[in-house]
Amino acid sequence: MAARLSLEDGTGRMTDLSLSNQSIATKSAPPSEATAFRFPMQWVGVAPFFVFVLMFLIMPTLYLVLGAFQRGDGSFTLDNILQLVSDPSISNSYWVSIKISFWSAIIGAFAGLAIAIAIVRGGLPSWVRSATLTFSGVASNFAGLPLAFAFIATLGRVGIVTVLLRDIFNLNIYAMGFNFLTTWGLIVVYLFFQIPLMIVIIVPAIDGLKKEWNEAAATLGATQWQFWRMVVIPVLFPSFLGTVILLFANAFGAIATAYAFSGPQLNIVPIKLYSQINGDVLHNQQLGYAIAFGMIVITGLANVFYIWFRTRSERWLK
Repeated sequence: MAARLSLEDGTGRMTDLSLSNQSIATKSAPPSEATAFRFPMQWVGVAPFFVFVLMFLIMPTLYLVLGAFQRGDGSFTLDNILQLVSDPSISNSYWVSIKISFWSAIIGAFAGLAIAIAIVRGGLPSWVRSATLTFSGVASNFAGLPLAFAFIATLGRVGIVTVLLRDIFNLNIYAMGFNFLTTWGLIVVYLFFQIPLMIVIIVPAIDGLKKEWNEAAATLGATQWQFWRMVVIPVLFPSFLGTVILLFANAFGAIATAYAFSGPQLNIVPIKLYSQINGDVLHNQQLGYAIAFGMIVITGLANVFYIWFRTRSERWLK
């Protein structure tokens, strides 16, 4: 069977081309490669990450949220959630944790920002920057029992700094009211990892400030103060505010350091949660789930705002 194809030449006449080869005329087109199934190998590398998130983050979170709205027999109730507000010890623990997290985040953010600006744009030797970033990377993850022991050995009642201040400068910080088990005592301890974390996060944002912006501002006759007020501060502000929120969430969930100082006696939310889940006296597992649910809501909102501010800052720094 022959196939015929008509083509129009330059003179307007039709020219017929015939395909007498039946095997060519009847040969079907090769199947589209798009229809062939291929295993998505590009997902193999990140599969362990998603499995880890599902097993150790999503599923436990859903379990806590479900348990917060249940009684011990599994029936639905709102009593656990309402008790977060009606119980003075629990509501006070939230207030204390929020206060510690807020002030440690604010002080840590401003101190870390000043150090980051000094090592990036202060004209210091390059080894200062590398040494500061190396220390910050380690210190931002230094917490728990080792950090508590370090502060007791340094600022405890017979710590080396306490003794030096007392013997050399006749300054007794404990007579002035300093105590690790107070709000400001914990804030001082938390600053040890809050300031380094701020440095690690904000340095890339400061690096993103283009040199051309400063040159353009100088060409237009702007002073350094005008350049910082009208260019640098507006550009860095979303990154700064987002990092403050991240520092808040970081301090809000910290428990190991505070627990190492005082055990279950300190009234902050993580220790209150621990007492409700594993305690012998205050044991109420369902209420513990409700306290954890409240922490999830607060830290979740903090992370949402952090991501939003970070997205805004990346628009300027690209």
